[in-house]
Amino acid sequence: MVAGAAAATLALSACGGGSSGDDTSKNNGQKGSGGYNAAITGVLNPSDKKGGTLKLTTNPDPDSWDPAIAYYASEWNIMKGFYVRTLLANESKPGADGLKLVGDLATEVPKPTDNGTTYTFHLKPGIKFEDGAPVTSKDIKYGIERIFASEVVNAGPKWLVEALDQGQNYPGAYKDPDPNKLGLKSVETPDDNTIVFHLAKPNSDLLYWLQMPASSPVQRSKDTGTQYANHPQSTGPYKFESWEQGKKLTMVRNDQWDPATDTVRKALPDRIEVTYGTAVDEIDNQLLSNEVDLDIAQTGVQQGAQPKILLDPEKKKNADAPVTGFIRYVAISTKVAPFDNIHCRKAVQYALDKTAMQTARGGAEAGGDIATNMLPPTINGHDPADDLFNTKSGKPQIDKAKEELAACGKPNGFETVIATRNQGKEPKTAEALQQSLAAIGITAKLDPQDSGLYFRSTIGSPSNVHNKGYGLMMAGWGADYPAASGFLKPLVDGRAISESGNNNYAELDDPAINSLIDQAAAEADPAKNAEIWKQINRKVSETAAYMPFTYDKALNYRNPRLTNVYITQYYGMVDFGNLGVMS
Repeated sequence: MVAGAAAATLALSACGGGSSGDDTSKNNGQKGSGGYNAAITGVLNPSDKKGGTLKLTTNPDPDSWDPAIAYYASEWNIMKGFYVRTLLANESKPGADGLKLVGDLATEVPKPTDNGTTYTFHLKPGIKFEDGAPVTSKDIKYGIERIFASEVVNAGPKWLVEALDQGQNYPGAYKDPDPNKLGLKSVETPDDNTIVFHLAKPNSDLLYWLQMPASSPVQRSKDTGTQYANHPQSTGPYKFESWEQGKKLTMVRNDQWDPATDTVRKALPDRIEVTYGTAVDEIDNQLLSNEVDLDIAQTGVQQGAQPKILLDPEKKKNADAPVTGFIRYVAISTKVAPFDNIHCRKAVQYALDKTAMQTARGGAEAGGDIATNMLPPTINGHDPADDLFNTKSGKPQIDKAKEELAACGKPNGFETVIATRNQGKEPKTAEALQQSLAAIGITAKLDPQDSGLYFRSTIGSPSNVHNKGYGLMMAGWGADYPAASGFLKPLVDGRAISESGNNNYAELDDPAINSLIDQAAAEADPAKNAEIWKQINRKVSETAAYMPFTYDKALNYRNPRLTNVYITQYYGMVDFGNLGVMS
């Protein structure tokens, strides 16, 4: 989803550009009165009024409520806003200010010692789990150790595993031979209020990894393994009242949460209800009739609702279309024939009608700009001139595509399978891809799959990809954290390919790319770091293993009764944790 010391200082270009339109607020984080795109740079309807029920909805099920497994941006947003606290958090502000890290469980953001290899955190006093037990450093260490347990935590971000194992081959919390299940050597807990991380080499990205839900504390006594997602223990202002798979999540106030310890969350509603399984067009109808407050997916309304918003001034003032920092792309398997031949991959690159793909997602204003490479404009290292296949126009290049088909020994085309999720805008986008390929003789069968397991075990399992013959896989990706390493590394580092929860869907394993990734991790200078990632991104283009088609924008509608509405630059989404309601 979301290098070196550079990460802490990399400045993202503002999401505030969004798409042009009337009534755009540019109040630099001050009080906003509404208007199209106003939540991108300002806080709309600021209020401290408590009470009411926040009504949220979406179509697909969550991938998991276990903070160690979840990898959807919407789930992270719910977790971090409502029930998961971590050592660090992003500051609760719109725009670039929201990229700043602040202490959450920790008293402050620490400075590294021992030449940048040691980070020592001290916990705030008075923080408790929902059952009243105090949160200790050992709970944080145990929560991190769960990430290593691939037999239970078979998905989710693995940044901390890579950084903290250091050759120990630590088996994870459940197979830990230590009697207290605290045997990970690189993390020390000298007392209940102190936790120390020892790195093998300097890497300030650790600070970003420690604000992800996967680094949150877990009580060993309440850890139910594969069932933990059914009722994760809250450290935030809300706790689970009920979870009905495929239907509804209800959260109520956590009476053990002390607002004096929390500068990140306002916790205004008394109750939060999230309805799942609603048809996407029905979600739009409910939004426009103000029956619900937000679609938590924040991926934008469907095509039928777009003109209802953009052509109606009253509706338009309650909408935003930010640049999200996500790329919509197609992963091309390097292990499924005939795409193990680079010329077959290049044929598809040239054949793609990116304008048709863009239209399927809502056009330039509501769907995003044509993408030419695999780093979005919001990330340092993006080079707008990197357009190896000359796709900026969005139009297919049929003659070049046919030349590449001949070069790969398939002049008359071939058959393949396209994996896609069966919800939202993706089916129509996949159909546009299918039609592009048909123009050069490639017959592509669509295989729509449920969203809940799509990234974890449908395209996230190389063996499943091979068995199903998925030559092409529809995907979307945003940075785990706001730096080039947080965006591109999980997708292209060949050493990170795993049997489940794999994010390198193309199974790209290029020694030159892997070597440059290591160089970037060791480069502390922001400008030099960005330059290395620019080289990496170019080499990724040269492999033809990834086919980006839009730099995502999302036209989202917000209920005018909402208070404290602003869009985080980190996600390009509304910050759920500070929302309130007027009634």
